[in-house]
Amino acid sequence: MTPLLDFIAAIRWRAAGIATAVLAALAAPWWGPPLLSHLTFFRVRDVEVSGYRYVRPVDVLKRLRLDTTTSVWSDLSELEHRVEMNPQIKSATVDRELPATLVVRVTENPPIAYVTTSQGLRPVDKDGRFLPIDPSRIAIDLPVLARADTALLHLLANVRSVSPALFGEISDIRRTGGADIALTLPSAQVRALASISAQRLADILPVEADLARRKARVTELDLRFRDQVIARTQ
Repeated sequence: MTPLLDFIAAIRWRAAGIATAVLAALAAPWWGPPLLSHLTFFRVRDVEVSGYRYVRPVDVLKRLRLDTTTSVWSDLSELEHRVEMNPQIKSATVDRELPATLVVRVTENPPIAYVTTSQGLRPVDKDGRFLPIDPSRIAIDLPVLARADTALLHLLANVRSVSPALFGEISDIRRTGGADIALTLPSAQVRALASISAQRLADILPVEADLARRKARVTELDLRFRDQVIARTQ
């Protein structure tokens, strides 16, 4: 047998030996992975991140805290927990692709609004948690709130789910005293009760369209009265 054939045969035997070791170790559920984790062959050499929009893959990698000795047989639940410590991440799953790749799939906490702070506008999620999104890096069109009012943030989150078109029109939302709130749209100011539902708020869309067809100059749309949208015009 030539030296080249000897080399190829050796590689095949080595690969077959590793495959046999893997199958044998996996057949022993509690001691198999710890045994495999000591093999250099299974040290992490690549990480794939998917599902991200606002968070940067490099930030996910930092959360994983991998080093040159980390094995793909590491505790995946611990790695998932590390990634989920990022407030931008709602949930994360980590899977193995043998022999040396980790696949991280993230689900993000979407930003719902900007909140005014001493450092300027900062994005928050529906629960009022500040998110590590740099508005100078990622342009996001969001309503503005004076503070992280969770009731108004939950309303905005529901509006985005029910009517993304209406959500895109809201430039700010605020309390105006008592049980009333106000929203600013391009076409008019909107007055409503703080207890209003997203479905009820969406009632203004056909009214807006009708007023636009009639070229009416609207100053305010009032939804505080049951089953009515009162348009005040100039």
